[in-house]
Amino acid sequence: MQLASAKLLLKSGEVFHGLSPSWQKEPFFGEAVFTTGMTGYVESLTDPSYAGQILVFTYPLIGNYGVPPRSFWESEKIQAAGVVVGDISPYASHWDSESTLLDWLEKERIPLLTGADTRAIAKTLRKKGVALGAICPEHTRPREFSDPNREHLVKKVSLPARQEFGSGSKKIIAVDCGMKENIMRHLLKYPVQVVRVPFDYDYTEEDYDGLFISNGPGDPMVCKETIAILKKAFKKKKPIFGICLGAQILALAIDAKTFKLKFGHRGQNHPCKDHELGRCILTAQNHGYAIREQTIPKDWKPLFTSLNDGSIEGIVHKTMPWFAVQFHPESNPGPTDAAYLFDRFYEEVKKG
Repeated sequence: MQLASAKLLLKSGEVFHGLSPSWQKEPFFGEAVFTTGMTGYVESLTDPSYAGQILVFTYPLIGNYGVPPRSFWESEKIQAAGVVVGDISPYASHWDSESTLLDWLEKERIPLLTGADTRAIAKTLRKKGVALGAICPEHTRPREFSDPNREHLVKKVSLPARQEFGSGSKKIIAVDCGMKENIMRHLLKYPVQVVRVPFDYDYTEEDYDGLFISNGPGDPMVCKETIAILKKAFKKKKPIFGICLGAQILALAIDAKTFKLKFGHRGQNHPCKDHELGRCILTAQNHGYAIREQTIPKDWKPLFTSLNDGSIEGIVHKTMPWFAVQFHPESNPGPTDAAYLFDRFYEEVKKG
């Protein structure tokens, strides 16, 4: 593949040089963020939570095992707005690979910058915070930068219509705000029916035994429909479990506040403390917003706390079976330390 001089340009003025495929003739915009994972680039790129973001991989070599079959993906396509790597492998050294990473990115028209100093980019983002950016040819300079967080990104990645999966005596409503497929794989391990619904679907008139609110991209404040429906659902007093954006939506539904983290939590090695069990677990994370602790109502309490920066990583109601976490207990990629939370949710559903 022919490569040409290109750069990642941040709105704050920093420029990081590298090479891009020759098909990239114009600027491509997004919010520049970094992830620390050593593996799992396919799962990360197809995670709908990365919609609108230029994903900078801090691990120096990406793409060496190629692209596995679609059954390993977290959605039907690449969701990230762009990719920045130190070195991208031109070969796929794995028996199950169906494509090289280079070919996959070109096929889906996802912009790439390779040969960049990703360590310098990560240090800049950690110092100044996430920034709007553009991957563009060397001698171009965009006049303005578009902010994906002003868009309703959840509307773009949520499924279009209600779908039903599995079978069993218990029924779970799963609100898809950009749900990773591994969440569905976890839920369907139990003898339950899972009804997967769009972010703005009003399920409150239906009979169900448990409610799940998924991960997703962007600012949770944009999800006004999802928040309003969840507020009505509290009256049913059914078990509720939220993940990532789902935790932020739950917080907003109980009139707590959220805020944007300086550089977000993205990667597969984030330590969190489980306050109920009194132990530390390693978690996979991908979120740019968090819950403001001092705004949590008195009938709620922190469930998990980040051991890196002390931010809230989970909340739980003191008497009702309602809880949510900021991280990804379904992993893919990342450790499976937190998978027990799905068991906790199912046990509550069984009681209902």
